[in-house]
This record gives sequence, C-alpha cells and structure tokens, in this order.
Amino acid sequence: MKWQGRERSSNIEDRRGQRGGGLGGLGGQFGNRGGIRLPTGGGGRSGGMGIIGIIIVLGIICFATGQNPIDILTGGTSTAPASNATSRQLPAEGQDELADFVAVVVKETEDLWSQQFAAIGEDYPEPNVVLFTQAVNTACGAADSSVGPFYCPADSKVYIDLSFYDQLHQQFGAPGDFAQAYVLAHEVGHHIQNLTGVLPEFNQRRQRMSQEEANAYSVRVELQADCYAGVWANYAGQQNLLDNGDIEEALNAANQIGDDTLQKRMQGFAVPKTFNHGTSAQRKAWFERGFQTGNPGDCDTFSARI
Repeated sequence: MKWQGRERSSNIEDRRGQRGGGLGGLGGQFGNRGGIRLPTGGGGRSGGMGIIGIIIVLGIICFATGQNPIDILTGGTSTAPASNATSRQLPAEGQDELADFVAVVVKETEDLWSQQFAAIGEDYPEPNVVLFTQAVNTACGAADSSVGPFYCPADSKVYIDLSFYDQLHQQFGAPGDFAQAYVLAHEVGHHIQNLTGVLPEFNQRRQRMSQEEANAYSVRVELQADCYAGVWANYAGQQNLLDNGDIEEALNAANQIGDDTLQKRMQGFAVPKTFNHGTSAQRKAWFERGFQTGNPGDCDTFSARI
C-alpha cells in the first residue's frame, strides 16, 4: 500500500506505555449521532467500568483468543485458553512506524466515509483510534491485548495494541500492510454500524435470543463490517494507493481468520453453531463484494443469504 508521506488522522489517541493502559474508573455516559444512547441491561459489574449489557463487536480474532465476543459484551467469562498476544512487544522503532501507518489508514477511512455521509446530507462523526500496550480501559470495560483489535460503541473508539500485527503475521499467516489495513477498515466498519443503528438493534434483539441465535446474528454483523472494509479497499484503489498483491493480502487475512479455519487450527474440527464472525469463504466473499462494487448499499448481510 502506498501510504508513506500521506496525511495522518488527528483522531489518534496514543496511550502506549501507560501503566495498565490507563486502567481505572471510567463513566458510562454515552452520546452519539441520532440520539443513540448507551444500551444497558441488568447484571453488570459494580462500578462504571462494567460492561452492563453493552454490545461490543470485537476485532477479527476474538474466537482465536479463546473468548466468545458475546461473553465479553455481557461481562461473562470463558474457560477456553487465552491467547499469548501480550507476550511479545515490537521494538519501539517498529511500533512508531506502525503508528504512522495506522494514522494514515484511519485518515483514508475518514475521507471515504465523510464522502458517503455527505452524499446523504449528513456529517460523519469520526471515531478515535486508541493505541495501547497490553491493557486498556474503555467505556465498555477493561480489556487486554488478548482480545485483539476491537470497537467500543459506548465511546465510539477503536482500540488496538500494535503488537497484534506481529501476531497476525506470525501466528495467523496473514502478512502484509494491506492485511493490517483491512483490520482497521473492518473495525471502522463497526463504527458505521453504530452510527446507522445496526449495533443498537443487535443489542436490543440479543436480549431475546439464545446463544446460538446471537452467534448467527453476530456473523451477519461481522460480515457487513468485512464488506465495508471492501468498500474502503475500493476507495483506496480509486486513490491509486494499492500495490500489486494488496487485495490478495486482505483476502488471505479474511481466509485465515474465518471461524472454521481458526477452530480447525486450534482444535482440529469446527462447530458451526458457535461461529460468530463467519467462515473463511463468507468473509472473503463479503470483502470482495464491497471491493468490487464500492457501494455500502451492497453490504446488506441481514436480508441476503450468506
């Protein structure tokens, strides 16, 4: 990807090196475009840091880290093995270059979605992207690097420990800067879903769903974010930012992090009813759809056969 020398986003919060990522009390106040408020429910942990029923749509490797996203959103626990994502930190020089890369990619997503929202007469409320080391506190609760990149709708922020990119390459076999860009564009896609009401509706419906039904709904949410990432890739191509092999890097990443591929890698077999992000084939197909058309309107995973 041709990213060096390009404008960087001003919406980057660099919390790297802060002790515990700034862990501490954080209130649950939440305002958003269109009057969207913090969805709450019973059973939250005491203190403003509890998740209290918020829908957090986590990043692309939540299953791989042994944590069910829906458990994390509701403050639940998992007995699956934790990831070792926090055990390896990149050298400072490499992290700084990655931080610059993230800022450039975020700026490109801002340009795309500002255009899309302007076309319907709306302003685009840009999300902040938080860089952290090992652990971080959010309006959705405390998290550590083992959950991978994620979006918190309660504060409209994307969170990422840059060491994840080393894991993406070394552990999941998805190298390349455009694989890294795909991760960010996917998480920004969740921000679009928050603004358009998809995430609040998911939270509301989830209260009446079984775990299996919620997983199936989560798959549709995640595939739409993949499609939005493809829309961004189309935009990047229009801006002449793509190098040869970039789209293949993104498709390989989508393939490597499909639920079926991850489960087979971890345990030797797949259990479809536990899928919450989509199969490798589904993730690749919806990214490709967004890339080929460049039209967010073609990303309706909720009425389509997936």
